[in-house]
Amino acid sequence: MKILIVDDEKDVEVLFRQKFRKEIKKGEISLEFAFSGAEALDILSSDNPPKFVYVFSDINMPGMTGLELLDKIKFKFPEINVSMISAYGDKENYDKAIQSGAKEFFTKPIDFDSLKTEINKLINK
Repeated sequence: MKILIVDDEKDVEVLFRQKFRKEIKKGEISLEFAFSGAEALDILSSDNPPKFVYVFSDINMPGMTGLELLDKIKFKFPEINVSMISAYGDKENYDKAIQSGAKEFFTKPIDFDSLKTEINKLINK
């Protein structure tokens, strides 16, 4: 299962690769990273249909926000699951994300056990 992680902080790549090293090694998932909303849309658009099953996006990014990216993904690729990540667990962002079609909403620091549970649900479908 291909997962796209979108965050303007480049150090998240090391963190995600470390937290999912067993799943990556077993070939259960593969991770790709985009460091802006525009880059994420370019990656998703490079294959038709996209090979990604899941997108995890930070909400607060310069340029295109994660919520704007969520709207664009849901419009262009409605079959892709999208979860949002935010350093702020505020109700306004949560409500907007869920109303816009986000599958889940995670706050930083990310609870990787919950994230793995979410991913395993998709793998086992």
